[in-house]
Amino acid sequence: MGTYVMKFGGTSVATSERIQNVAKRVLQEVEVGNKVVVVVSAMGKTTDHLVEMANHVSTHPSKREMDVLLSTGEQVTTALLTMALHQLDVPAQSFTGWQAGMMTDDVASNARIEQIDCEKITTCLNEGKVAVVAGFQGIDHEGNITTLGRGGSDTTAVAIAAAIQAERCDIYTDVDGVYTSDPRFVPTARKLAELSYDEMLELAHLGAGVLHPRSVELAKNYQMPMSVRSSYEQVEGTVLKEEVQMEKDLVVRGVAFEGEIVRLTVYFSEAYMGSLANIFTTLAKHHINVDIIVQSIIPNASPTVSFSVKKEQLEETLNVLKEYKNTLGYDYIDHELELAKVSIVGSGMASNPGVAATMFDCLFRLGIPVKMVSTSEIKVSVVVPQEEMFKAANALHEQFELSKAAVAIEN
Repeated sequence: MGTYVMKFGGTSVATSERIQNVAKRVLQEVEVGNKVVVVVSAMGKTTDHLVEMANHVSTHPSKREMDVLLSTGEQVTTALLTMALHQLDVPAQSFTGWQAGMMTDDVASNARIEQIDCEKITTCLNEGKVAVVAGFQGIDHEGNITTLGRGGSDTTAVAIAAAIQAERCDIYTDVDGVYTSDPRFVPTARKLAELSYDEMLELAHLGAGVLHPRSVELAKNYQMPMSVRSSYEQVEGTVLKEEVQMEKDLVVRGVAFEGEIVRLTVYFSEAYMGSLANIFTTLAKHHINVDIIVQSIIPNASPTVSFSVKKEQLEETLNVLKEYKNTLGYDYIDHELELAKVSIVGSGMASNPGVAATMFDCLFRLGIPVKMVSTSEIKVSVVVPQEEMFKAANALHEQFELSKAAVAIEN
């Protein structure tokens, strides 16, 4: 018996019937004596529908009002789930993000949690009730409703688990764990029993949509036991931990991919005398996330700086760079669309030289051009044409034999 945080995503609560099924899963934990906090997302495609409605009434809706609007989706779910629990004679109380004490910074639509006053949640649990909390949202120091960005309910769940010192935090979703790649597009992908925080963090950043990266960061920082499990089946999921004991012989443990990548290239008519930090500090101040960066300085050629961003941030990136053109001192900007990022991830790569070469050779043999490269101790990412994304992912999955790996357990 202990304190347990359960998080259910949008597909898990998409209908009233699924909400009733979630209530039954919660009941199982209550019946064995656990104190339970449930964090929920908006039902199904609710957030998408709310965004569409906003776009119908305004061409440029303010981010503050978008936060007010989008936060309502999770509130609907909390109320319905609490009602479903009451129907099963389970005492429960719903909380909005701000009622749950979720304090954030003031960055509308992509806020970060600064602290949690968990007194109300703790009181609820001590009274023998289930606390049902709206994920994805909080309140800033001026009293404005804020949202944490897509996938923010994962972050809410882990943050609450850490704040109340829960025994574990389980993320329930429409898949039964974390796979070596996305099984919808890589048919030979298989479920991993365990994954390190660092590996999951890389996979999440690189396009694996199972968990939000910030939730994994929090779990690692607070050493919070965490797992990814199925909302529909009573099966073991994937456990996230600091060090993995199973399948430690795997050099590469996953292949991730992400489409809609744009490569921007900033050209200078003469050698750039300023710091590269000037460009990326300017973009960072406008909350633009830059990924792969490549600088080229060649004698008798114009210096260039290339970097990648998501397509959804292209317009804003171009506007910011144009606004600060005189300060940054560049000549002109070019960009290339229809690109994708494909990555291999594995903690074993740090001690196994030649992994990147194997990756590049595999792509070369298939005639897939590599336009940008980024590496770290446990990952290699390449930017390729988007039309080649699935082909590259499947080839790399086969190249590193991820579907055939034997499970090795160390006692």
